[in-house]
Order: sequence, then structure tokens, then C-alpha cells
Amino acid sequence: MIVSSLAEVISIGSIIPFLAVLTSPEQLFKHDLMQPVVSLLGAELPEHLLLPLTLAFVLAAICSGIIRLLLLYATTRLSYAIGADLSIDIYRRTLYQEYSVHVSRNSSEVINSIIVKTNTVIGSILNPILVLVSSIILLLGILTILFKINAAVAFLASAGFGIAYWIVIAYTAKRLKVNSQCIANESTQMIKFLQEGLGGIRDILIDGSQKFYCKLYRKADLPFRRASGDNQFINGSPRFIMEAIGIVLIATLAYFLSVHEEGIITAIPTLGALALGAQRLLPVLQQSYSSYTSINAGSASLSDVVELLDQSVLMKLEDKFSYTPVEFKKEIEFKNLGFRYSENLPYVVKGINLKIKKGSKVGFVGATGSGKSTLLDIFMGLLPITEGEVLVDQSSITFLNNRSWQLHISHVPQHIFLADSSIEENIAFGIPQSDIDRDRVRIAAEKAQMSQLIEQWPDGYQTIVGEQGIRLSGGQRQRIGIARALYKQADILILDEATSALDNETESKVMEAINKLDNDLTVLIIAHRLTTLKECDQIVSLGQDYAFSVDRYQDIIHD
Repeated sequence: MIVSSLAEVISIGSIIPFLAVLTSPEQLFKHDLMQPVVSLLGAELPEHLLLPLTLAFVLAAICSGIIRLLLLYATTRLSYAIGADLSIDIYRRTLYQEYSVHVSRNSSEVINSIIVKTNTVIGSILNPILVLVSSIILLLGILTILFKINAAVAFLASAGFGIAYWIVIAYTAKRLKVNSQCIANESTQMIKFLQEGLGGIRDILIDGSQKFYCKLYRKADLPFRRASGDNQFINGSPRFIMEAIGIVLIATLAYFLSVHEEGIITAIPTLGALALGAQRLLPVLQQSYSSYTSINAGSASLSDVVELLDQSVLMKLEDKFSYTPVEFKKEIEFKNLGFRYSENLPYVVKGINLKIKKGSKVGFVGATGSGKSTLLDIFMGLLPITEGEVLVDQSSITFLNNRSWQLHISHVPQHIFLADSSIEENIAFGIPQSDIDRDRVRIAAEKAQMSQLIEQWPDGYQTIVGEQGIRLSGGQRQRIGIARALYKQADILILDEATSALDNETESKVMEAINKLDNDLTVLIIAHRLTTLKECDQIVSLGQDYAFSVDRYQDIIHD
């Protein structure tokens, strides 16, 4: 920035000797300041200065242009590199948040901040700040040389332009703030409606509700575009007024210099330098103003980005925290366990006392809303315990050892998330492709009653499943989810209505395969179909403030 400013000063200053050698070479040849140059060049006549001074002026202009280009490259690269750091850090911090944080907010807010608002911060905050600093340094350099050339004109020009831009800033500041908040809010709504519309496309097509979702999106999109357009107009509009004022100023100065007793010829070098200075000064002033308005326009998005950057992850960073190991050899105990999402809400589960032996198969039944899934979320360390505790071999599961405890667990939810990648990558989920154990993938698929079907497809385990597994049936998606859990080879398997999408015959085969797994594997099953639980050693019936346990499937059938 400093070098660019010095290059501009040299570029503007070099026009004076260049124009002087064109208009009055004799006077320039005799000028005291030119004598060292004349001696250095060995010039004997005024005409001998024309080519060297022309080359010097051209070289100064080219160097100035190159340096400004390098400055633009450096500031742009820097701002986008910082933007990448912000986006990556927000995503990292978001992934390390507790499960309760994720379920309490809309994913569209996070997606919008990571992608859209981070881009806004790059374009409207980071880059403009760098441009503003650069412009201020450049402005100081240009004004310094203009004051050296003609202090009175430089003062009038800088004061006039400064006051004009200050009036515009004062007039538009409130509007920029309102537009900034509108852009931040509506961009979140746009992503929300896009996710809802595309995510529920089957129901939308069946119900014919496209018009409703188009209307919702339009309601968010129009204010967003209007506010963005307003900001762009406010950003660029003063330029045309300032250019007109600059031309008037140069014309007025030319008039007064032409009627001066020394005449216009002697004034041309000064006039040319002032004209070139004004030509460089106006864009710099406009850049400074544009940067200021951009920073104001992006302030609301910056606040949202900073809020996500403030998410605390100090105790969750795997490379900075040593986890306390948890051993599971005997039993798990729920001791007077209770949970509610906040103090203002009722308990979801309360007073749960239960013991689960290692290697046993435990089924959970109960009415919808009785807390079956919540209880297992607590068991898996996803939700914090409100009261009571979970004991593993008499050791309490706490924040310090929660991550180690989760390494024991494989989970199959009712709704399986599938990435838009191959079946192999979905079974070995979250593992780099180069590290995938293909034999282990095949064995897991076989146990999930999926291997024969996969091997019939042309691409086999490299078959792409599509977004959210759209190219697979519900039962096929569910079996991939089961294979994923078995691939992990954990010693606790949790099935949260995992077989609900399977037909009776496939479910029977899957459960038969699970029942034949290692005797040390502890299996916890939530199911609505009681036949799913017939091989369980223990069945737990959950109600609103209790857990009632019976020993075998036959007992609950009898009840």
C-alpha cells in the first residue's frame, strides 16, 4: 500500500517536467532543479531532454500501474483467504457443538452463515477494509504532491470533495443499516424455503403446492434483491456528481491561469499535474466512500458470522483434549435418570432406573412421546443429563469421558442419512476412501441382508445412491444404515426403529443375523412391532414418568 502510494506520487510529479519540456523546453533547461539531471544526461540543448523525460514519465506510469495491479491482487487474495478461514472455522465449530444445540436451531441459519454471509463478509467487510486502508494511504500521497504543486487549489478540492462525501454518508447511513439487516434476515429465509421446497418435493408434487412455495420464496427474495440494489446504488451514485465537480474545478482553474499575465503556456505543466492528480484523486475518494458504505451494508451479516465464530468448542477438540477411557465389561445402569430440554419445559423422561448386562438384547416399547428415543440419545451421550446418572461398570459417564463412551456405540436411526456417493462410502461413512476396508464393507452388507442385491448391480459397491439415497428404496436405505453400524464393529448396537421400513421377511432375516452376532455385543432396540423384540432378554416399557421392565417377550405378550 505504501509503495503504491509512493508510485502514484512519482507518477503525478513526473508529468510537470514532461509537460514543461513539451511547452517551454528552454525554461526547463535553465531551471535550477533540472541542472543535476542535465549534467547526468550530458544534454547540450533543451531538445535533448525530450526523449529522456518522455521515457521517465512513461516508465513512472507503467510502474504505478503494475504496483496498483499487484496491490489489487494481494488485497483480494488476502481477503478471500481470511474468508476461507472464517468459513472453515464456523463449520468446524458448528460440527463440534452439542446435539442439543443442533436440534434447537434451524440448519438454514448455519448454512446461510457459512456460505452466503461469509461471502458477504469477504465482499462487503474484509476486502473493503483493505481497500479503505490502501485508499487512505494513496489519498495522503496524492494530496501531498497536489499541495506541493498548488496548495490553495489542493485545499479547496480536498475540502469540497470531503464535505460532499460527508453529506452523502450522513444522508444514507440509516438506509444502509436497514438494508444490511434486511439482507441478513432474508438470505436465511431464502435458504430455508429452498430446503423445505426441495426436501419435500414428493409431497409438493402430489399436493400441487408449488405456487405456495414459490410465493414464500418470492416474499423473501424480492426484499433481499431490493435492499442489495439500493446499497449498490448508494455505493456508486456519488461518483458522477464528484466527476462533474472535478471538471468544473479544472475548467475554472484553467480560465484563471489563462488570464494570468504569464499566460496559459507557462501554466500548462501545473494545470496538467493538477488535472492528473484530480483524475487519480476522484477514484480514490470514490473507493474510500464505496468501502465505507460496503462495510455498513455488511455489518449485520458480520454480526451473525461473529456469533457463530464465538461458539465454544474448547473441550471438544480432539487434537487438544485427552479423553478419559471408558471400559465396558459388566453392565450399564440408569440411576434415577431424568431429562428435560429447559427449566420451563416438562420432563421428557424422569425417574428411570434400569440395569443392562453386557451381551444382552434389550427392547424398548411405549407410546409415541413416551421418551424412548430421548432415553437412548441420553445413553449415547448426545443429550446432557438433567438429573441422575448413567453408570458403566460403576463409573459415571460425564463430559470428560463422554467421547470415549461414544466409541463403544453404533447407531441405526429410523431415518438414515445417505451421502450422494457410493454404497461403499456410505457403509464406511466418514472414512477416507483410501482407508476403507472393502472386506469389512462386504461382511457388514452381508449381515444386513444387502450383499446379494448390491452384487447384482453393474457397479456393485461403487453404485451411487443419489442425494439422500433417492435412487434406493426405503428398505434398501435402512439396510445400508444397518451395514454402516455393523462396519463400525462397536460393542453396543442401538436400533432406533431401524427395521420399520423393512418388510416382515427382510426384517426377520436382519434380526436373525443380528441375533447371531458376537455374544459380547449389547443390542438396544426401539420397535413398534413386538415381533421384532421376541429374541430380547429384557423388554422395557416406557411411560410418562416410569420405566417398567419385564424379562421376556412372552411376558409382555401375556400382559
